Amino acid sequence: MILLDGIDFGPLAPEHPEELIVGFVLFVIILVVLWKKVIPAFEKTYEERTAEITGGIEKAEAAQAEAAQALATYQAQLAEARSEAAKIREDAKSQAATTAAEIRAQAQADADRILATAKAQLEAERTQVVRQLRGELGGLATELAGRIVGESLSDDELARRTVERFLADLEAEPVEHA
Repeated sequence: MILLDGIDFGPLAPEHPEELIVGFVLFVIILVVLWKKVIPAFEKTYEERTAEITGGIEKAEAAQAEAAQALATYQAQLAEARSEAAKIREDAKSQAATTAAEIRAQAQADADRILATAKAQLEAERTQVVRQLRGELGGLATELAGRIVGESLSDDELARRTVERFLADLEAEPVEHA
């Protein structure tokens, strides 16, 4: 065993002290190569992964924010559409009520007009029938009066007065219903 400056290396002690120096120089060379080449490559890869993860997180957060904004926009549009639908329903109900009132008013006006026309027509027909009956009744009354009296009532003025008096007497008598 070799003792270097009082240090006992035990079974690890090199047989030749030059090996120790060469080993140390090689260790320093490997350390420098690692420090200059390998560690920067690891650092670069680490930074890229960190940036990729951070970018992914930022993209996810942006996508989530965009989705939340789209949801808020959708909900606002849905609320607006519901409001508009309610307004349209109310307008339709109002318009239906107005239209129904107009139709009822028009129907009532038509019914009143038809009733007035029917009454006028009935009154005209009644007047015509009364006039016709008066004429026929007058002729029959003149003929009957001529038979009763035994003389001809050919004088139109006399016949007319007789018929008028007869009809006036008929109208004055109360009508009895059987």
